[in-house]
Amino acid sequence: MNQTTAPRYLTKSRFKSALECPTKLFYMGKPAFTNLRSDDEFMRALAEGGFQVGELAKLMHPEGVEVKAKGHDQALAETAALLEQETVTIFEAAVRFQNLFIRIDILKKNGSHFELIEVKAKSYDPDSPDFFAGAKGKIKPAILPYLQDVAFQKFVVGAAFPGHTVSCFLMMADKSSTATTGQVSQRFKICRAGRQSRVEVAPGTTRAAIGADLLRAVPVSVHVDDIIGSPVDVAGVPMAFSDAVGMLASHYRRDEKIAPVLGKQCGSCEFKAAAPDERSGFHACWKQVAGLSDGDFAGGTVLDVWNFRGKGKLIDAGVYKLGQVSEDDLKLAPGIEGMSRSERQWMQVSGEWPGGGAFYLDRDGLREQAAKWRYPLHFIDFETSRTALPFHQGRRPYEQVAFQFSHHVMDEDGSVAHAGQFLRAAPGEFPNYAFVRELRLQLSGDEGTILRWATHENSVLRDIWTQLEHDPAPPADKAALQAFILSITSEGERTGERTMVDLCKMAELYYFHPATRGSCSIKKVLPAVLGSSPYLRDRYANASYGSPHGIPSLNFNGWAWWQPNGDGLPRDPYALLPAVFADLEAPAAAGLDEDEALANGGAAMVAYARLQFEKISDQERQRLEAALLKYCELDTLAMVMIYQAWHAELA
Repeated sequence: MNQTTAPRYLTKSRFKSALECPTKLFYMGKPAFTNLRSDDEFMRALAEGGFQVGELAKLMHPEGVEVKAKGHDQALAETAALLEQETVTIFEAAVRFQNLFIRIDILKKNGSHFELIEVKAKSYDPDSPDFFAGAKGKIKPAILPYLQDVAFQKFVVGAAFPGHTVSCFLMMADKSSTATTGQVSQRFKICRAGRQSRVEVAPGTTRAAIGADLLRAVPVSVHVDDIIGSPVDVAGVPMAFSDAVGMLASHYRRDEKIAPVLGKQCGSCEFKAAAPDERSGFHACWKQVAGLSDGDFAGGTVLDVWNFRGKGKLIDAGVYKLGQVSEDDLKLAPGIEGMSRSERQWMQVSGEWPGGGAFYLDRDGLREQAAKWRYPLHFIDFETSRTALPFHQGRRPYEQVAFQFSHHVMDEDGSVAHAGQFLRAAPGEFPNYAFVRELRLQLSGDEGTILRWATHENSVLRDIWTQLEHDPAPPADKAALQAFILSITSEGERTGERTMVDLCKMAELYYFHPATRGSCSIKKVLPAVLGSSPYLRDRYANASYGSPHGIPSLNFNGWAWWQPNGDGLPRDPYALLPAVFADLEAPAAAGLDEDEALANGGAAMVAYARLQFEKISDQERQRLEAALLKYCELDTLAMVMIYQAWHAELA
């Protein structure tokens, strides 16, 4: 019996991935290879409002007709029938030329002219004259992939319809626009069955009902033509745009692997399994080019060096293994205060540090800093969201929304309590002012030092100060809220009298544990201190957290945080929590860089988006809210544990 082989077309997404690394074409779409972005892209679109942006773009073209067919041939036939009209607007138009196939977000035909509109959940600032290009006229790296995407589409349309002209647009969220109606984003509810999703638009939702346009179609033909007319870099080799497209399409059609070229881009490869097995495209490439063995990977590669900007140059010079990196490569130099970046990197590479032992702690430096702090200590953590479409009237795209915080307190005698929390996740509610109001209430009982992890909390509060400043109808306690924000934040030369202390910075300057691989992410530091601190083992191995005579908790009851995993080390506390996503992988893909994955707050951001945008049951809503409360509580407890471990060492 003959079997029809599905056509292997070079599409928009495959072209984009191939420009990152052409070898990826061989791994794409094959279940035999790990793909860490398979769920991450859905999660990112959900968290950033990408689904709603797509539907709103359609509302801005009420004359449009959508091609709903999923199969290639049927979609092409539907599109061809619509294009027989002299004037037509098509959503998801299907266009093929040879082995190239695209679905265009919005295609407008007027005689022999096309308008090609690519819709992106990305912010656009019309007041920024250099949004697309820098001082020398070169397209900025952050926007280049979007424009290359449009260039590929124009290339296909131009080849499929010779004699037609094409003008190109990127439709993005306009940061200068303000929502003139409330709950814009809530008009677009996401309905999901397994991995399939659709957007349900509320009855009566029209362009007029939405109010002011929140999206803007920005002309990009000049930049697109420049890309098509200039050489494009394919794995370090400059090629004419048409030649690059042809070469990539040909290899993909024949399912031929393009020889890998190693570089710093490998650090964000989505085809990387946790172990160097046959499912890992990343490891296959590095074995093929660098000749590394499974044991070599266990020792680490140059990609693992923390916060190192010279990875690409070393790889080009044939330096692949972590152990091959030298002091000169890192430009090793002492820090003015605490560890320098290069000293931290060298500890990671060499596995050596002053005093030896299982980890490094600059006791004198940390003791000097801690002596400045006042008890009781307050440990706080925020969870926030930025979405393309505003939740509320008077708000702009991608404004800060602070929906949750957790708050632990430690007294001078070492007693600890989960003192408070805040969560406002009702659909369409603007929580920011209530958020600051409650935070002020919880922190106003004393003058104890406030500790955060990294800069996020400081930035969020400054954003809310600005929102209060420009609110045409501010709350009655605006002045009090702004004064409170100024008192605990810093900006430039200004420092509040009770400004928060960055505990992450303390870790970066004074603490190194090899298990963190140099990272100061709290998700890496917590397991490291938990596994090396006898104090934490004694304190948290019994089920006393949340028990009547243990540490008071608002979300746990009789919980043990130090639970052995079988090799004498504790399990990662975050792995003990209930899954936030029962039906999808959590967006913290282990193989992706921290910048690439929706990690470090990403799970909370996506859970909040689901509470806002998805049609979910009351039971699922309660489950998500309970999970959010536990996750955020662990974030501040993690800070407490890290401080306790350090304090025990100082004592």
